[in-house]
Amino acid sequence: MPAFDVIVVGLGAVGSAALRELARRGVRVLGIDRFSPPHALGSSHGETRITRLAIGEGAHYTPLAMRSHAIWRELERETGADLLTQCGGLIVSGENKSSFTHVEGFFRNTVNAARRYGIAHELLDARQIQERYPCFSIRDDEFGYFEPGAGFVRPEACIAAQLRLAQDHGAELHRNETVLEFHAERGSVGVVTDRASYRADSLIIAAGAWLPQLLGADYVKLFRIYRQLLCWFAVDESEAFAPARFPVFIWELSESRQGIYGFPVLDAAGLKIATEQYAQSTTPQQMQREVGSEEIAAMYRDYVAPYIRGVSARCTKAVSCLYTVTPDAGFVIDRLAAAERIIVASCCSGHGFKHSAAIGEALAEMAQGRQSTFDLSPFSLGRFS
Repeated sequence: MPAFDVIVVGLGAVGSAALRELARRGVRVLGIDRFSPPHALGSSHGETRITRLAIGEGAHYTPLAMRSHAIWRELERETGADLLTQCGGLIVSGENKSSFTHVEGFFRNTVNAARRYGIAHELLDARQIQERYPCFSIRDDEFGYFEPGAGFVRPEACIAAQLRLAQDHGAELHRNETVLEFHAERGSVGVVTDRASYRADSLIIAAGAWLPQLLGADYVKLFRIYRQLLCWFAVDESEAFAPARFPVFIWELSESRQGIYGFPVLDAAGLKIATEQYAQSTTPQQMQREVGSEEIAAMYRDYVAPYIRGVSARCTKAVSCLYTVTPDAGFVIDRLAAAERIIVASCCSGHGFKHSAAIGEALAEMAQGRQSTFDLSPFSLGRFS
């Protein structure tokens, strides 16, 4: 039976980062994924993901985001890949908002985190937002937070770069191999796949939407899977939406239960815009992968036309993706109570990619039995007891 120091199951955002960091440290590490990452079947695709340093979900996330930015710059120097673009980020909210971004007090928390960590930012009123970004149809009672260091990362490129470097440092990768079960043994962990069995000193499970079914019935209630929709719409003038003139944005709407977020125009596909829905849960197997024309029309009618000028109804691209959401929209980074050698990482709930590079570093430290440089206590499984 092949033996390793660490096995990483799931090579998306977090798993690929952990694999690269472990290999860089000289650890004998095996990475296994049921598909061939980067791929478009989970949560780490769609060309861009928002990154921001002042984190409205809680200031304890900010050190992870800051470290991730530094790691991505290191990866760019090592690989020549284009991973992080800091075009600025705008968060819009209002006293009468009806939508919800992951946690209560998201806007206020963002401002407090920026002040606590000395992150450069501006607070804008409706008039200032309208003058700076005339494409936004801002209400008089809305206001904004602008962070010049925010922007977007390219998820597929980040994963590809991390896996390439992991292999360069000696990691073993098994693509298109499905983990069927795992079990703690005396002094080790066993992993069984549809191809073989393996043994390791430690196991990291970062399987995204497939995590609940791997962990079993005792943990299923902690994770709900939701299908999300991403659409690209053609714009009248590409230059007006280019990264040099247009930020990533998050908008807590005043006339909808769902907010919207979006990105600058990067290519002929147009303006990428999305919302978040939590009305109906699903599974990776049952999820509707295709995006219907009625869904696209509703996205434009309800979330684009009323709020952003200069965007046409012509959708050039639409994809779906999966959110894995915990009851408090927080991460899980912890060891299983019944098996200390097994580490679980569910770092998503709709806001995970921006932290993934640093979490990979933290997971590598945990797998080596070292104290993490980050405070991971807010992400314990015990908080749900």
